[in-house]
Amino acid sequence: MLPRRRLLLLTGIAILAPALLAFTARGAWAQGGKLKIGIIGTGRIGGTLAELWAKAGHELVISSRHPEQLEALAERLGPKTRVGTPAEAAAFGEVVLISVPYGALPQVGRDYATQLQGKVVLETGNPFPHRDGAMAHEARRKGTGVASAQWLPGVRLVRAFSTIPHHALRSEAHRPGERVAVPLAGDDPQALEIAARLVEDAGFEPVVVGPLARASQFDVGTPVFARALTARELRQALGM
Repeated sequence: MLPRRRLLLLTGIAILAPALLAFTARGAWAQGGKLKIGIIGTGRIGGTLAELWAKAGHELVISSRHPEQLEALAERLGPKTRVGTPAEAAAFGEVVLISVPYGALPQVGRDYATQLQGKVVLETGNPFPHRDGAMAHEARRKGTGVASAQWLPGVRLVRAFSTIPHHALRSEAHRPGERVAVPLAGDDPQALEIAARLVEDAGFEPVVVGPLARASQFDVGTPVFARALTARELRQALGM
């Protein structure tokens, strides 16, 4: 049995861990505005965001099921980007982007629970029954924000980059005039603040829709899904 003083110390660390992680991420903005970002799933969405965030000066660990295929991308993005395993990306990031097929989300939540605990997590996936099976029906019924939170317990979750088509994510970043909007939903105000800044760094305009329960307003099948809308158009469509 642990001595009482050590037990109290470990308990206090566990309680404070999320707050310390929040302080670290927020402190990075104050010290030059750059973050350590881990990406789990460096495909069409994750890969494009890796490019945009690398250009903004953030430090990245990118990962996928086939990490050897990411070496050329990491070399092109420069010395602040390296390839790692998903576990390494989850451990490295002050902020972690999870951009995997929705059916893989429960496994990600189980496999990397320790590394993700207390961190800001941006999650982009959308449930499609033909690809993801029965769990996709349940996720759509609950609303994807609520469902994702159940698969990723203990993280500071933000639904982000889940509506913009992947081709528009590449072609419309930093466009002149009114920028394309990215709707956000989350229950943690500080996590939403960090997510909004990363949306801006990627070249888009963040629109905070509300808590995770309201992420259903931009789920698959809604009028705003898979459309490259301006913030004005998005707010009008959502009645904001």
